[in-house]
Amino acid sequence: MKRVLISAAIFLLCCNFANAKWIEISNQKATQEPTELGGPRIVFEYDINDKEISKDCPVYVFIRYSTDSGITWEFLSMDHLQGNGYGFVESGGHKKIIWWGTTETNFGESNVAGKADLDKLKYIILGIKMVRVPAGEFKMKSLPGGGYDESKDQEPDSKLPLFYIAKYETTVAMYTEYLNNTGREGAGWNKRMSNSNRCGIVRNGASPSFTYSVTAGRENYPVTYVSWYDAAAFLRWCGLRLPSEAEWEKALRGGIYLDGDKTKHRKNPLPERRYPWGNESPKANTFYRCNYDGDDDGFPYTAPVGSFSKFNSPYGVCDMAGNVAEWTLDWYSTSYHVGLDGFRMVRGGSWMAVPSACDAVTGATQLPLKESSIMGFRGCYGTRQINH
Repeated sequence: MKRVLISAAIFLLCCNFANAKWIEISNQKATQEPTELGGPRIVFEYDINDKEISKDCPVYVFIRYSTDSGITWEFLSMDHLQGNGYGFVESGGHKKIIWWGTTETNFGESNVAGKADLDKLKYIILGIKMVRVPAGEFKMKSLPGGGYDESKDQEPDSKLPLFYIAKYETTVAMYTEYLNNTGREGAGWNKRMSNSNRCGIVRNGASPSFTYSVTAGRENYPVTYVSWYDAAAFLRWCGLRLPSEAEWEKALRGGIYLDGDKTKHRKNPLPERRYPWGNESPKANTFYRCNYDGDDDGFPYTAPVGSFSKFNSPYGVCDMAGNVAEWTLDWYSTSYHVGLDGFRMVRGGSWMAVPSACDAVTGATQLPLKESSIMGFRGCYGTRQINH
């Protein structure tokens, strides 16, 4: 079978921002192959060299593509893909993704399989390191929606299906790449993001062709000044969503069995732990376990994600205490806000929080339009629905 090398431009984002929490993907290439019955197909190939990838810590791989030379981009649905290199990849090495049905039906007005359009095809292959949280019960201490108004009578949902949550908070570099992919007219960015101490994303050029760059040294810091809507839009771009409050709390505390209720081989020694690492204060014995209020922990504002990786959650999730408070999927309604888009729950404390506010259950409420230097987010994948 003859293989034709596609002349598409490849945007290798993780090389643009080295070690900025996109997983390192190298040796990308794409080829076009004819098939006997199903028409042409496109084959993507790449290598992952990270040795820490496993079933419990997989990489979520997704593809975005453009058929108009990068003016507009779309998410490549997993419904059209096969192979060992998309979705949740559980090992390193050489990977292959087969894209079936590359016809006019899948591409709107552009027939990518046609030779005349190959030069216009651009694509992005990206990977986010995730953590697997097995299905099962856990000790949920907080009330849904913070216990406000109508939610106060709800029982905490202490049994969850399998889900995946990002190992790290979304970084400045990751969000900048999203803006360059989608924010040509300025959507998703506000001028406070240019603050080099608290975020570090600079907008360049003029509408409708804005570009965005990262202040040197800020690539691995968590993105801030993002509203709930901004966070949700970034995650839709990736094919992910925000975690629910229950998912967030379980990711911090761990289930009663860390390997899940189906296996029950690894019992959680501290299923009601206050912090990701246990019950010790964030500054017990003058040893700092997270980034919180003050400069004594080594960081006057946010810290690069993973800076306190010795104090991860039982599943290995980083920075669930302090650094930036994180948007969740859940919201609550009050009689005053009935019919309106209500307040969202924010969890985990921040670089401005006192140690006691960085625990498993303390939460704040914010209007979804709020853009703050203390708030960021991370992605999640699972079947859980919004609580309202």
